[in-house]
Amino acid sequence: MQPAERSRVPRIDPYGFERPEDFDDAAYEKFFSSYLVTLTRRAIKWSRLLQGGGVPRSRTVKRYVRKGVPLEHRARVWMVLSGAQAQMDQNPGYYHQLLQGERNPRLEDAIRTDLNRTFPDNVKFRKTTDPCLQRTLYNVLLAYGHHNQGVGYCQGMNFIAGYLILITNNEEESFWLLDALVGRILPENIFRTWKLIHGHRRQAPRELQGPAAGTGVSVPVPCVARLYTDDAPFQS
Repeated sequence: MQPAERSRVPRIDPYGFERPEDFDDAAYEKFFSSYLVTLTRRAIKWSRLLQGGGVPRSRTVKRYVRKGVPLEHRARVWMVLSGAQAQMDQNPGYYHQLLQGERNPRLEDAIRTDLNRTFPDNVKFRKTTDPCLQRTLYNVLLAYGHHNQGVGYCQGMNFIAGYLILITNNEEESFWLLDALVGRILPENIFRTWKLIHGHRRQAPRELQGPAAGTGVSVPVPCVARLYTDDAPFQS
């Protein structure tokens, strides 16, 4: 492929990820030229749906979400449907209070260890970039570690939080989405899946038992969530 042809496809995608050297520009352009029609149609439908200002909970919204939420609406839709927006509205200033709380050197060191490992192929997380998202990532993870001391920080959470930061471009919203995902959504669905597979006659492992199981035990599921961030499309 000639250099002039390759230059038509940006080296960096809209989320900040570098395309690999063996990226097939021709195949991408062929696919995207036809897929763009679908994306445009979906964007128009979402814009009409959200005209009233809120995000309705309906079968239509569920169907739309499964097909993909346009980037311009994704943060808003995620915040409302996850319950993160309600939590943020009910707790003004809480996030910043967490950042100003008592220091925890062990937690801070654990987070710093993983900062350079987070999306190394994404230019937005590199120290040479201004602004660099590593500081935002550190703040979100530190705040969550103070907020949910039963989980604290464990490897894999950096990718989840980084993913959320790329979508929301907002530090506090990313924190509340992380809380909704790790603290409620994943535990509820993991426990529900366990019951579907094993039935109610078999006790679920303690690690899977959380608020959904009525035990009140925090569920450390970031490593499970990492599986979703590795494989789930950004359009979801």
